[in-house]
Amino acid sequence: MNLLIDIGNSRLKWALHENTDLREGQPVSYDPNITKQLFSRWQNISQPGCVAIANVNDSLILNQVQIVVSQLWPGIKIFKPQSLAEGYGVRNGYQTPEKLGVDRWLALVAARNYYPFSVCIVDCGTAITIDLLNQDGRHLGGLITPGLSLMKKALAQGTAELEFFDHEYPAKLADNTEAAIYTGALFSIAGLIEHVMLKKPGFQLILTGGDAKKIARQLTIEAMVKSDLVLSGLALVSSHSSEEP
Repeated sequence: MNLLIDIGNSRLKWALHENTDLREGQPVSYDPNITKQLFSRWQNISQPGCVAIANVNDSLILNQVQIVVSQLWPGIKIFKPQSLAEGYGVRNGYQTPEKLGVDRWLALVAARNYYPFSVCIVDCGTAITIDLLNQDGRHLGGLITPGLSLMKKALAQGTAELEFFDHEYPAKLADNTEAAIYTGALFSIAGLIEHVMLKKPGFQLILTGGDAKKIARQLTIEAMVKSDLVLSGLALVSSHSSEEP
């Protein structure tokens, strides 16, 4: 059994992986009590064979995670994958392969191994990332834009009278400012995704990330929602690593 940890921009997701079974745990928010949260979630887990960590956040969160892991299971192997130029059936399309976010790389690996056709992967998190992978495993490149919450924060920071809020509203023309901002951001993201799909016909759309379901509901095209795509890629990569001498 391996413990898989996905340290994202807004929260930490984790899962236990054994054979083909991937069991997701309750996500952890970033606050001053993060170490207590981690201890409470992991203290009753039997020692994993390996702890695999994918990190796109700053080193502070990573260090806190590693301290908790080391205290719970002294001497345990910690594996931190990096984006490669080529591996696991995927050819990285970035000029500097290691600059591709490891979360995006792992999503590509998962898609390549589980879906043998051309895919457009959209990670709907703090940022919206879009990556295209053809049926031969060649990464065609991608796009990055602010996610739903980040768009709202940008308006609050860049204007004098608009405030940030964290509510959801019906996706329609609005009769108040907060709803107008929410729906405007939501429709902007949906429009971008549909524009990319129009430019690249024949690709299957896969949405992942925390806002995937709410964004999928606004699309006029069919989309697969796979919330665990990054963790699935981390499971594949960490399993391969544990087989190496």
